Amino acid sequence: MVAMELSGKEKAAVLLIALGKEHSAKIFKHLRDDEIEQLTLDITNVRRVDSETKEAIIGEFYEQCLAQNYISEGGIDYAREVLERAIGADKALTIINRLTSSLQVRPFDFVRRADPNQLLNFVQNEHPQTIALILSYLDPVMSANVLAKLPIEKQTEVVARIATMDRTSPEYVHEIERVLDKKLSSMGIEDFTVVGGIQSIVDILNAADRGTERHVLEALEVKDSELVDEIRRKMFVFEDIAKLDRRAVQRVLKEVENADLTVALKNATPEVSRMIFENMSKRLQDMIREDMEFMGPVRVRDVEEAQQKIVTIIRRLQDAGEIIVSRGSEDEVIV
Repeated sequence: MVAMELSGKEKAAVLLIALGKEHSAKIFKHLRDDEIEQLTLDITNVRRVDSETKEAIIGEFYEQCLAQNYISEGGIDYAREVLERAIGADKALTIINRLTSSLQVRPFDFVRRADPNQLLNFVQNEHPQTIALILSYLDPVMSANVLAKLPIEKQTEVVARIATMDRTSPEYVHEIERVLDKKLSSMGIEDFTVVGGIQSIVDILNAADRGTERHVLEALEVKDSELVDEIRRKMFVFEDIAKLDRRAVQRVLKEVENADLTVALKNATPEVSRMIFENMSKRLQDMIREDMEFMGPVRVRDVEEAQQKIVTIIRRLQDAGEIIVSRGSEDEVIV
C-alpha cells in the first residue's frame, strides 16, 4: 500500500488508526454522522499498512496542519514563504495547491455543522441581508431546508438578495460571524469574497421542495420578473419537461415509478402531459389515465412531492451525462 495511491478518505482512515482509539474518538466528536459512517466503513476496509506508508500519511497531515495555521495567521503568501524555508519550494507549492483547492477556511463553518432547525432559530429574526449572506455560504440542501421554513415574505426577500449579491467585504462577513459565534477565529482573507449570485440561489432552489420552489419564484416574479426569468433559465423545473427532447423524456420515464407519474400528472400542464403521454406505449397511456381517473382528489403536497421526484431523476441523469438539459432560449435542442 503506497500513500500516493490512496484516496483522501483512505488516508483519513489510516491516520485515525495510527492516532489510536482515544484521539480518534475525540476527532469523531467534531464530525457529522455521515462522515463518521463513511470513515468507519473505510477503517473496516483497511487491512494492512506498512510503516513507511503510515509515516508518510502522518507527515502529510502534519504539514497540512502547519500550512493551515500559517494561512490563518498571515494568508496564503505568508504560508508559502514559511513553508518554502522549512521544506523547500516544490513541496511547499504542492501543499499550498492541495489546500487551496479544498481550503477549509470558508466562513460559517460552525453553522454548517448545525441542525437546520437550530440554524432556523439562529437566523429567522435576522435581517434578510444577513440571512442571505449566511445561506450563500452553506450547502444548498441545508439552505433549502432553512429557506422552506421562513415566512413566504421573508423567503422572497432573502432569495432576491442572494440572487443580486455580488461582493461582500470581509469586515462585514467577520462581523456577522462574531455575532453568531464569538469563538470563530478570523479568516485572514485580504480581498473581497465573492458569494451569492444567480447560481447560488439556483443551487438552493434545486435542492428545495417543489412547494418552496414554486412559492418563491411566484412571489419574486411580482417584484422582479427579469430576475425570475434569469433564475429559471439556469434551473430545471417540472414544467420544463415539455421542452425536453423525445429521447430524453423516454430515458427519464424508464426511471420513474408509475405511481409517482400518475400523481405528478394530476396537476401537470397540458404541454407536460402531452409530452409524457406521447413518449410512452399505448398500453401504459391507458393504464396511467385509468389510474388518474379512479384516484380521486390528491393533496397538492403529494402532487408536488411526486413532481419533485421526477425532477430529481432528470437532474441525476443530467449529472451522469445521460441527457442534456439546455440553459437558454426555448429553441435550443436537448439530446
